[in-house]
Amino acid sequence: MDRTHLHLSRRQWLVQLRRLLAASLPNRCMICHQRVVLPQRGICLTCLDAGLYSSPTCLGCGRAMPQQTAYCGGCMTGQPLKVVAPASYHQGLGETVAAIKYQGQLAGLTPLVQALARRIRLLAEAEVISLPQVLLPVPLHPRRLRERGFNQAFVIASELGRALELPVLPDVLERLSDTPPQAGLTGKQRRRNLAGAFSLIEGFDHQRVALIDDVVTTGTTAKEIAKLFEARYIQVQVWCLARAEAPQLMEQ
Repeated sequence: MDRTHLHLSRRQWLVQLRRLLAASLPNRCMICHQRVVLPQRGICLTCLDAGLYSSPTCLGCGRAMPQQTAYCGGCMTGQPLKVVAPASYHQGLGETVAAIKYQGQLAGLTPLVQALARRIRLLAEAEVISLPQVLLPVPLHPRRLRERGFNQAFVIASELGRALELPVLPDVLERLSDTPPQAGLTGKQRRRNLAGAFSLIEGFDHQRVALIDDVVTTGTTAKEIAKLFEARYIQVQVWCLARAEAPQLMEQ
């Protein structure tokens, strides 16, 4: 076994060890640290409910709306990429989502995925969205995967696929370039940073897909990937655990 595979195996082992330790420790909320009553895990119902959207939300920009439709008036004309999330990144659950990604603290993943699944079902029943045929996790570059030890988008997609009985295809998309972090970049810099960073396999024959990620901020990554599908006339939407809306929307 070469050093690259050994390093990856160690990272994966550490993630599994965290899971085992979390299962053996008292079940406490990651946010308020109060004891959580089974079968709830990771986040207590009080903190979860406080962080979830309490009103209909535009799938284009994240703006609150009086009635649930796909887009608010401002997004109706352009009809941007649909983003489905159960919560705002800024309303209490952001640190939990970040802890999943950067610290491998997966205790909060299941309640967030369950909340996302509930929102997806409600939107589908209301015919605001159409369910996709497959789920596609946003890929990591191999070097970033070795460093982190796991792809949080794949972990989310796997659990969400089981909840919604949808197949997960992790090898359809590839990240070609190891781009610098997007944080702190302007919109133009983000787009230039990700230009040509992804590829889609030839012969992909599904017509409706959902990209899976942990959080959507400016949406630059999702839009760059979506171009690959739109060029082949494939319907694409994005599902994530939380959405980081623009600050001005949060003030309204």
